[in-house]
Amino acid sequence: MTTSTDRAELIELMGLYADIADLREFTALPHQVYADPVTLDFASVIGLPPMTVPLAEYLPVLRGAFASFKATHHSITGHVIDIDTDRATIHAHVRAEHWVPDGLADRGADRWLVVGFYDNEAIRTADGWRLSSVKLTAHHQENAHLSSPTPEAGRTSI
Repeated sequence: MTTSTDRAELIELMGLYADIADLREFTALPHQVYADPVTLDFASVIGLPPMTVPLAEYLPVLRGAFASFKATHHSITGHVIDIDTDRATIHAHVRAEHWVPDGLADRGADRWLVVGFYDNEAIRTADGWRLSSVKLTAHHQENAHLSSPTPEAGRTSI
């Protein structure tokens, strides 16, 4: 592989990462995106400490995290990638929008916005690059009270 090819594949990997939520494809796509196990750090958004979990345990949590949103849109741009043989780091800007159903809108707000950065790690596997670590650092949020609009969604992570 060339550095240019690896870089293109890593940028595409981040696009697929966004597609999991935005296309609501929680079955096959996560296996094309995540390593197993995967380390997750969403402390800046949900307050839980970073954790490393088997992918099979994370998938139902991932699905549940997005269950109550009628739509989401994750724009991931400005990729800064460092490749060291079979490992890579990916720093990228993110703007993530999450819309709640009309009946759940609170104080007229219907969208939870998160703006910040991803600092992810990827490993090369026999099946291609996979995210081994995902860290979201939120620098700005709007309507964070909508991050979990329904208690029955049982969300523990994003």
